[in-house]
Amino acid sequence: MSGKSIRALVQGWETVRFELLKAPISRLHLAVEGSPVEKYVRRLRREMEARGFRFKPDIYLTDEWGCPDRTPVIGVPFYLADARLIRLEEEQTGEVEDSRSIMMFLRHEAGHAVNYAYRLWRRSSWGEIFGPFTKPYRDSFRPDRTSRHYVRHITAYPYGRTYAQKHPDEDFAETFAVWLTPQSGWRQRYRGWPVLRKLLYVDRLMKDIRKDPPQSRRARHLCPADRMTLTLAEHYGKKAERFRRDARGYVDDSLHDAFPPSRGQVLRPASALFKRYRDRLVERVIHWSVLTPAEADALLRKLEARAVALRLCYRPGAEGERLMDVVSLVIALALDYAYTGRLTG
Repeated sequence: MSGKSIRALVQGWETVRFELLKAPISRLHLAVEGSPVEKYVRRLRREMEARGFRFKPDIYLTDEWGCPDRTPVIGVPFYLADARLIRLEEEQTGEVEDSRSIMMFLRHEAGHAVNYAYRLWRRSSWGEIFGPFTKPYRDSFRPDRTSRHYVRHITAYPYGRTYAQKHPDEDFAETFAVWLTPQSGWRQRYRGWPVLRKLLYVDRLMKDIRKDPPQSRRARHLCPADRMTLTLAEHYGKKAERFRRDARGYVDDSLHDAFPPSRGQVLRPASALFKRYRDRLVERVIHWSVLTPAEADALLRKLEARAVALRLCYRPGAEGERLMDVVSLVIALALDYAYTGRLTG
C-alpha cells in the first residue's frame, strides 16, 4: 500500500472518529442482534442450554458489564456491538476485551442472573457456603492472592483472579462461571482445594433448579444504550474520571489497612516511611514487577502523597511491621498495574 493510500485511510478514520465522538449514544442505533458481540451471546445461551437450563437471561447493551441488583438480566458494554466503537474504545482507554475475556464476563454475569432469577441467595445453604448476601458491598478490597477458598476466574483490573473474594454474590458468580465453562476440568483443577466444596454445591444446586421456571422475571434495564443521551466524548470523560476515583479509593483503603489507627503522643507520619525507604522499595517493585524504575518511583510518590492527604501515622516501634505491609502493598499494586499515570491522570 502506498503512502498516499495510508494517509487517506488515516484521514478517513479521523473523520469517522470525530463524528462518533460528537454523537449521542442513543442515536447510534446499537443492538446485540447482528453485531460483533452476538456470537458470544449465542455461545453463552448454547452453554446454558447444554446444562439443561430453561432460564434464558435477557441481555441488553449498557455502559458497562453488569447485572442490576437482584434483577436477572445481563448488561453488556455498548461498544462491543460495533466494530468502529471497539476501535474507539481501545484508543480511548488503551484496552478492550478479547474473545476469552468476553466469555468470562458473560459467564460471570450469567451467574448473577441465575442467582437472582431463582432467588438462590435466600437459601440458608447458599449463605452457609458463600456467606451473607446482605454483607456490605465495597468497591475496593484487599484480596488474599494465595487463598484456595475461592475460584480464580476473571483476570480484569485491578484484582486479577481474586474477584471472587470481593463479596459473597461475586463469589457465587465466579464459582458458577467456572462450573459453566466447557471443559474447564474444575474437579481436577481444584482437587484438594477448600473451594471444591463450593463447586460441588453449585453442581448439585444447578441440577436441582435448571428445569424449573425462574421465580423472578424482572427485566429492569439499568442505563440502556438506547436511552443514553450522553455523547461518546462525554461518556469517555465521565468514564476516565470514575476510573481515577476508583483507583484512588482502592489505594486509600489499602493504605488505611497498612497504617491502622494508632494512639500515642509520639507518632510518625506514614509519608516519612516512603521517603526514608524509597530507594529500597523501588528495587523491590522492579524486581517483582515489569515496571521501570521511573514508573516504580512515580507509584511510590503517589502513595506518599495519598498518605499525606489521609494524615496516616504509625508508632515508632511498629516501623518494621508497617514497612512489610507497605512492601506487600506496592508490589501488589505494581503487579496489577493499579496506580499508573494512565489511571490517575
